[in-house]
Amino acid sequence: MEHTHGGAVYLDHAATTPVDERVLEAMLPFLREEFGNPSSVHRLGQRARRALEEARERLAAAVGARPRDVVFTSGATEADNQALFGVMGSRPGGLVVGATEHPAVLTAAKRLAEAGRDVLFLAPRPDGALALEALAAALAEQATRGGTALVALMLVNNETGVLTDAAAVAELAHAHGALYLCDAVQGLGVEPVSLAATGADLLTLSAHKVNGPKGVGALVLREGLELPPLLAGGEQERGHRPGTHNLAAIAGFGVAAELAVAAQPAERERLARLQARFEAEASRLPGVSVNGAGAPRSVKHSNLRIEGADGETLLMLLDEAGVYASAGSACSAGSLDPSHVLLAMGLSRAQAKASLRFSFGRTTSEAEAIEGVRRLAGAVARSRPHAADA
Repeated sequence: MEHTHGGAVYLDHAATTPVDERVLEAMLPFLREEFGNPSSVHRLGQRARRALEEARERLAAAVGARPRDVVFTSGATEADNQALFGVMGSRPGGLVVGATEHPAVLTAAKRLAEAGRDVLFLAPRPDGALALEALAAALAEQATRGGTALVALMLVNNETGVLTDAAAVAELAHAHGALYLCDAVQGLGVEPVSLAATGADLLTLSAHKVNGPKGVGALVLREGLELPPLLAGGEQERGHRPGTHNLAAIAGFGVAAELAVAAQPAERERLARLQARFEAEASRLPGVSVNGAGAPRSVKHSNLRIEGADGETLLMLLDEAGVYASAGSACSAGSLDPSHVLLAMGLSRAQAKASLRFSFGRTTSEAEAIEGVRRLAGAVARSRPHAADA
């Protein structure tokens, strides 16, 4: 659906996506008549159990995993935490993590460091990409101190869209006896995402980034890998994740993942054209450039730096104009601090605060994206005097 003539222009698909009608349709029975608990032994419960396992099979097929290796969670944040604390709590050695990772990973890594674990944070190049040479050096350094248990590097950066060569990371990690955690939340449905394509031992996913419901994610494990649970409780999810299943959301996730992966090749091609047009038009505005432009990037994100503008003011003006974008990770919303991703890339605080993330999805048309640039131009013109007064 296009929203281009005075209506809202939603360019924040990296934060969340609208639920696909087919996904909603798959969810509704479990919010109405099929309300059984999958752990119950009666017929209503057993129908719920079959629906749970069907969703698991759908998600497993989407990412090339065995169904028994898919662990449903409340979202990718929980999945990331389970992976990090599960591996680091059960294996000796250090952790290597990118300085531009999602807050779910970075905060957990900092907590592990505070607890005395050997944690190395990899700084990116100025274009936002993480150099494999830097990873190799970090692994070699930790090899002198007992080795590395886990490498955590995301597939697609949630703010800039910069891509990681996951397969190369996995090869390096495995050569040093480490496991590889790949946060693939922003890649599913846009980039090829599977255990085989990434080489990952642990893959984390989220439903609401692929036109599914909020409140459900997954940790996908390599065959044979077992982790201790993050939470204490029952034996749901083969003991990996206790607690009553959010069956409606899980059913929706299964369908959303299946649809996203089926559409991925064509969608990537379409969004590549849309992103190129959006950035070409935006770059014509005075003082506008693309953060991470020199690195391989996914086609879903465009992180624009608008020199002389204040990002917070600009977001408010865009909101008034009916354009929905963000200043960075939705999980850092409300923070007045500049983006840790952009600071790690070497931008000044002022440059980071003058940057906004625009992101595209299945419902974004090219006309809608270009209308977003048109309204951005007006907002930029209005915002720059505010920045000068600050």
